[in-house]
Amino acid sequence: MKLNDIRDQFAALGVSVGGMTYDKPEIIEAFDEKWDIDFPVLKDVDRQHVDAWGIRNQEYGPGTFGYGIPYPGVVLVSPEGEILAKWAEKGYRSRADWSEVLTDVTAIMNSR
Repeated sequence: MKLNDIRDQFAALGVSVGGMTYDKPEIIEAFDEKWDIDFPVLKDVDRQHVDAWGIRNQEYGPGTFGYGIPYPGVVLVSPEGEILAKWAEKGYRSRADWSEVLTDVTAIMNSR
């Protein structure tokens, strides 16, 4: 299951979908085209959000190929900027289970 596949279900909850990466713009554009991404993907300049949200993978130190890489994950942010929940996976190949994220987000949004 891809995020694109369940984007409408998040929209029905009043949740907008966006992505964030620290990759170069040309890499982002190629990824968007390859996977037909139809939501905004923002660039995390200098990995500021990776550090602020506490999702930097600490296994990679300065000078390594993966320095600054975040744990792949999902963050639910309120309209006021409050982090309501986050799902981050260890390593860089794993991804959040979108059905579990949708279930959790539904519960969070229904409790607000």
